[in-house]
Amino acid sequence: MFDGLKARLDRLLRERGPAEARDYAAGLREALIEARLGITGMRDAIARTEGELAAERKQLADAERRGRLAAEVPDAETVALAERFAARHRERVLVLERKVVVQREELVLAEREVQEMSAQYRGAARGKESASIDAAWRDLEAAGEARPASDTDRLAAEADRRRKDEAVEAQLAYLKKKMGKEGKT
Repeated sequence: MFDGLKARLDRLLRERGPAEARDYAAGLREALIEARLGITGMRDAIARTEGELAAERKQLADAERRGRLAAEVPDAETVALAERFAARHRERVLVLERKVVVQREELVLAEREVQEMSAQYRGAARGKESASIDAAWRDLEAAGEARPASDTDRLAAEADRRRKDEAVEAQLAYLKKKMGKEGKT
């Protein structure tokens, strides 16, 4: 399931150029959606296999019980038949148990890959935005415009100004309260 997805991602990574950052991010997003759907399918497959395993264990228990009952009644043919069925069900239970273990391990690997792809996508999306903004500012600077302080600098300055205003307001309120108390005494 993930082989085709991995091949597409490898192709995306190989063919990636600086001008293709948007296509790369879009491809990663599409691959993430497909991978998450694949994980849902894997979980469904595990649930189906666990259901088959439960049914097979029940059939094994039934075959073993029938074999014991047939042994109590001296019927060698029924005992042999029950033993054959029990052996068949026992083998099937072992196979299904191994299958569930492998499916769970595969799910863990797929979930880890999706986490890595998510991190790559977040990085690509951030890179795409900052690369686009940087390119626009380079064009403006080449035309003679001066770049203002960065958004984070501006936001930090606004937050600092807000904190100072709040401190001034708190001090003013304190002084008013203090003056109101002294004037009354």
